[in-house]
Amino acid sequence: MGRIDVLLGLQWGDEGKGKIVDVLTPEYDIIARFQGGPNAGHTLEFDGIKHVLHTIPSGIFHSNKINVIGNGVIIDLFIFNKEVNKLKERNIDASKNLKISKKTHLIIPTHRLLDAAYESAKGGSKIGSTLKGIGPTYTDKTARNGIRVGDLLSFDFMKKYNELKSKHIDILKQFNFDYTNHVLENLSFAEYEQQWLDAINVIKQFDLIDCEYYINDCLKANKKILAEGAQGTLLDVDFGSYPFVTSSNTTTAGVCTGLGVSPDKIGKVIGIFKAYCTRVGSGPFPTELFDEVGVKLRNEGNEFGSTTGRPRRCGWLDMPALKYATMLNGVTELIITKIDVLNSFKTIKLCDKYFYDNNETEIIPFDINTEINPIFAEYKGWEGNINDVLTYNNFPENLKSYITYIEGAVNIPISAISTGPDRNKTVFRNV
Repeated sequence: MGRIDVLLGLQWGDEGKGKIVDVLTPEYDIIARFQGGPNAGHTLEFDGIKHVLHTIPSGIFHSNKINVIGNGVIIDLFIFNKEVNKLKERNIDASKNLKISKKTHLIIPTHRLLDAAYESAKGGSKIGSTLKGIGPTYTDKTARNGIRVGDLLSFDFMKKYNELKSKHIDILKQFNFDYTNHVLENLSFAEYEQQWLDAINVIKQFDLIDCEYYINDCLKANKKILAEGAQGTLLDVDFGSYPFVTSSNTTTAGVCTGLGVSPDKIGKVIGIFKAYCTRVGSGPFPTELFDEVGVKLRNEGNEFGSTTGRPRRCGWLDMPALKYATMLNGVTELIITKIDVLNSFKTIKLCDKYFYDNNETEIIPFDINTEINPIFAEYKGWEGNINDVLTYNNFPENLKSYITYIEGAVNIPISAISTGPDRNKTVFRNV
């Protein structure tokens, strides 16, 4: 019987999961997305070309590997079609090795209108939504109003679609939201909706599967499966910095409900984290930097959202948050990314503890939105270019000390270090 290994982010997303999935894909038969939607932006770089995926798993560039979109994911047909066409420009026919669960829910155009209306109504309390319709779609799923991929095959799909659309329009009227003049992806609502409907014929060309049966049959056949997470642990709807979170379970537990497997099928859990922290949108960020160091991190790391283009907030590595994330996910090994961004820093800081409620603590409080003051430790930087280093032993001693400290603090080995965006810039260790 096979096992599902899990790869997920341990921070607020943008940890570099796409690249690492691409690097690890040769070791697996199947790459499966288990949650989230096109609010994800997984960036891969090879042969001098940058690729950004939003819905399709990051193993799609390996033609001999199967990719699966699980039932825990949500799909916008307009965005999905654009993604498929982008791949065609690279001579990749995604329909040959991508399978989609019939139970995957659909983001219909009015979900995006609701997202915009809700966010606008929050005023100064905005959560920083990507406005992709994620929250309203998961709301309809939970409220049992949703439409799923399998419904596209039914004779009365348009009846279901129009009924849900009408419900949404009634809600929009309560917000005095003029949806007819709202622009989506540089298109009028009517134009966007028509392209969304036209894309139904595109997704029907794919293998629409009963994901839970397919995945479990593959496990029985000893296939190696890698579950690819989107967003990050600290954005989990239950355990993240609520309400500044996404609408799905981004932790290992989400693999079971997002693909249809039992907990005993989980194998390795690979946690990805940056050598520093970033966050997009609103919400607490204890180690955030508002000075020239934060600006330098943003510029050196090119920290701009791959989905939204928004500048990311930047700060030092947060160890209490990292320990929390490894605990929730049962992480068995770590991969650190973007460590090369710190090449020119003379001093590197790291948050060991918080000062909260007149006490030092490593515990993330229930009300994380209250004031939390980080307690920093300082480490000497290596002040040198490590992008072309091929083996761990050849890293500068100060860099190895930084990695050793992190490993000791979380008591989990770091098995690989990413030294640049290209798939070849990855140093593996025997740990």
